[in-house]
Amino acid sequence: MAGSPQQDDYPHAGAPRRRVLAAAALAPMLAGASAPARAMAAGTAGGKNGRLVKPVPTAVSGWEAVANVLGRPGDMKRNMMYHTAFPRRDLLVRSRGVIVRPALALGSHVSFVRYADESTMMMGDLVVAESELQPFIDALTEHEIGLTAIHKHLLSQRPDIWWVHVHAHGHHPVTLARGLRAALDRTATPPPLASAPPQPLDLDTAAIDATLGAKGSIDDGIYKSVFVRRETISDGRRVLPPGLGSTTAFNFQPLGGGYAALSGDCAMIAKEVQDVLAALRRAGAELVELHNHGLTDKPRLFFVHFWLVGDGVRIARALRPAVAATNVAPAG
Repeated sequence: MAGSPQQDDYPHAGAPRRRVLAAAALAPMLAGASAPARAMAAGTAGGKNGRLVKPVPTAVSGWEAVANVLGRPGDMKRNMMYHTAFPRRDLLVRSRGVIVRPALALGSHVSFVRYADESTMMMGDLVVAESELQPFIDALTEHEIGLTAIHKHLLSQRPDIWWVHVHAHGHHPVTLARGLRAALDRTATPPPLASAPPQPLDLDTAAIDATLGAKGSIDDGIYKSVFVRRETISDGRRVLPPGLGSTTAFNFQPLGGGYAALSGDCAMIAKEVQDVLAALRRAGAELVELHNHGLTDKPRLFFVHFWLVGDGVRIARALRPAVAATNVAPAG
């Protein structure tokens, strides 16, 4: 289908001859297959000479048409990711007795990345209420936007909320944006609000920074400490910009008196998983989910979402072993 978003899978390991034979064997079945099925199978053949395709720097001005479709402005992350947030300010969510602020765990977001072959990848994590989930999924499918994960970030939340990871690839970013907008229109995601200046937090953020070894930032009343994987991560045959779909993030919501509720997410490779889980439990964290966010990432990444309440600095100190068990660096 000309101009439609397509899934882009990484070429599987193996000799070129095996790929050719596999493609030949699939040809009769693909002749009558849907466009997404044909696209996914074609993606396994790899790029020119089987090389990975790298992202290229862009500017906000180059994404104006996407912003118009999405109905809100975005910003640039690391000069390569055009990032747009869709916080679910319409949802009053409680987890473990805590009213969850949107920036703590209800921050839908999506990023667009331009590549050297002039194609665009769209990747995101979107928050939907359970009553919205099936229509939302149907809209994604109708617009050939892939789902790569459906899971929880919180324990015992009311109302029931789900987090959906999406992925699409094509040469027409506006088409990708229209498909995403069609899915969001099947939810009650509210329009954007004017950003307010950051307010002082009832947390010792300097001590948290010193303990974790990372400079945090304030986002709508939440203090965020973010780390990125040091390895080069690819998805399909495309190199991901540092931090796209591969971050460890600790979000602190002040509760008063220096205490905080923390919603966290650690990005790990397989050999790190058990050490991180053990470190989190020793820190007193409640584990929520262990899962993947992508389908064709390399190295294969695993993510653990967890919840912790306590003194903010003590939480940071308790989390240091989990950070040390992974190959991450502070996001700059």
